[in-house]
Amino acid sequence: MMAWRVADPRPIHEHPLVFESGPIPTVGPDELLIEIQACGVCRTDLHVSEGDLPVHRRHVVPGHEVVGTVHRTGEAVSGFSPGDRVGVAWLRYTCGQCRYCLRGRENLCPYSRYTGWDDDGGYAEYVTVPAKFALPLPEGYDDVELAPLLCAGIIGFRALERAAVPEGGRLGIYGFGGSAHIAAQVAMHRGVSVHVMTRSADARALAEELGAESVQGSADRPPVPLDAAIVFAPVGDLVPTALEALDRGGILSLAGIHMTDVPRLNYQRHLFCEREIRSVTANTRDDAHTFLRFAGEHRIRVSTVRYRLSEAERALTDLADDRVRGAAVLVPDHE
Repeated sequence: MMAWRVADPRPIHEHPLVFESGPIPTVGPDELLIEIQACGVCRTDLHVSEGDLPVHRRHVVPGHEVVGTVHRTGEAVSGFSPGDRVGVAWLRYTCGQCRYCLRGRENLCPYSRYTGWDDDGGYAEYVTVPAKFALPLPEGYDDVELAPLLCAGIIGFRALERAAVPEGGRLGIYGFGGSAHIAAQVAMHRGVSVHVMTRSADARALAEELGAESVQGSADRPPVPLDAAIVFAPVGDLVPTALEALDRGGILSLAGIHMTDVPRLNYQRHLFCEREIRSVTANTRDDAHTFLRFAGEHRIRVSTVRYRLSEAERALTDLADDRVRGAAVLVPDHE
């Protein structure tokens, strides 16, 4: 099969990836071998490729928003058959025995493993996944629409849950890419008023199309005090900006796995009056199942830009340069 591998982590404009032929992965006894139909391009893939995240596996295949069909099942697997459509997401393994797993917080498991970071991911023609971590997919979406739901959607959903927006509340969203444009729709389905701050003119136009209450530049003040905010952009300078926009008791949720340094905060201006900052670390399988059920019950518009698998490096470059309106998705070259 053909696959992209991170040969040497460095800035994406310096070509850290190589596209090469290699063997189809061997399926383990508790795994599924998936033939990939679509794979979303996530900013985390960019962090893996550029070395913002530490190397967990040399020459790893990035990608963790995979939609595909079961090609083969391991000998110990039940409940799946060849041809079944499934999703492969970021969370790939947890121990199930540590105190975090036993508390229902498997996203904090110190032994967790991740698709496209610890193990090869979806910038390829085939991928394996432990059957326990394969996700059922909602009806009513095509493969390309589904792919971004498997990380951008799931992580955006967890970030929204962490933000704890009150019923009928006001939510600020900083950065409006693949994850944010999905989370905004979930919030609006719940009756939340959404205010978007982003530097991209295309992203501002998309936010207006989706029904945001207000749209402005990334450093601009929203027109009303916010009950909660989510920073999706990996820019630490936005943290004090978002905190200053919060009303008393407001919560700021930080959605990224990587962020540039946060500037010094002023207690009175940024944190007093019980303002809170909460980070987001991966997700649990319960998050994934809850969000995907929600997506099946409420139609979410997923804005996508298609690239061939052989164009993955160009897709990542466009993502780095803010040229993607919504979410980039890789599809097989033969389509």
